[in-house]
Amino acid sequence: MKALPIFLAMLMAAKAQAQHTLEKIWETDTTLAIPESVLYDKGGLYVSLIDGQPWGVDGKGEIAKVDKNGKIINAVWATGLNAPKGMGLWDKKLFVADVSEVVVISVATGKIESKIPVEGATGLNDITIDNKGTVYVSDSQLGKIYRIKNGKAELYLSDLKGVNGLKAVGNELYILTASDIFKSGPDKKPVSIAKMEIGGDGIEPVGNGDYVVSCWVGLIYYLGKDGKMQTLLDTREQKKSTADIGYDPELRIVYVPTFFKKSVVAYKLK
Repeated sequence: MKALPIFLAMLMAAKAQAQHTLEKIWETDTTLAIPESVLYDKGGLYVSLIDGQPWGVDGKGEIAKVDKNGKIINAVWATGLNAPKGMGLWDKKLFVADVSEVVVISVATGKIESKIPVEGATGLNDITIDNKGTVYVSDSQLGKIYRIKNGKAELYLSDLKGVNGLKAVGNELYILTASDIFKSGPDKKPVSIAKMEIGGDGIEPVGNGDYVVSCWVGLIYYLGKDGKMQTLLDTREQKKSTADIGYDPELRIVYVPTFFKKSVVAYKLK
């Protein structure tokens, strides 16, 4: 019986060190016009489509809707954007980062309801919304994060080189930059929890304090709560990007926009 606690401890340690994998489930048709970000919702997926230059102010951008089986329901569900990227949902509205403003779209109609200007912004990239409805949006070109409350944008954090992916979890904000994954609390003092060789794009919590992190060049990592990173996917040889991911927490499915390959790929996280 003395050996039982030792065995259980070894079993728990082995489980903690278990390697995770991504198993491909499906891929959409390769007709999406430069998909940059995927946002999971119980009704399906929202996919932001740049459909032009990555930072172009050309009115070409759209939001597509894709179902959970990879069928493109409507490639032009919302139109009239420029180079849309990160998205967030709150109060039946879709908030979209769009170069220098945050576009607010009605979930019911797909119509643009309003646009929130972010003074001085030139490269708005990712969006996350906390449990109180506060919107955070990153500006990759300026290294800044803005906070939006009651329809007004204000500077929240600065001096974050290459800042991109954001995720609000409780009262903490997870931040991807050109070299680090930071965690910041209400004190607005970012603390590095992991290092990256290449800047991150998307970050999603997968339970137990762990995260899945994507890098645009074609890399997806599993980030443990201990700060250790495991490579889950590497599509660099295929020149297949892994941009701003979405995640279904119930089915543990990671949705990956491939940018210039014009598709979304679904992977089962194991």
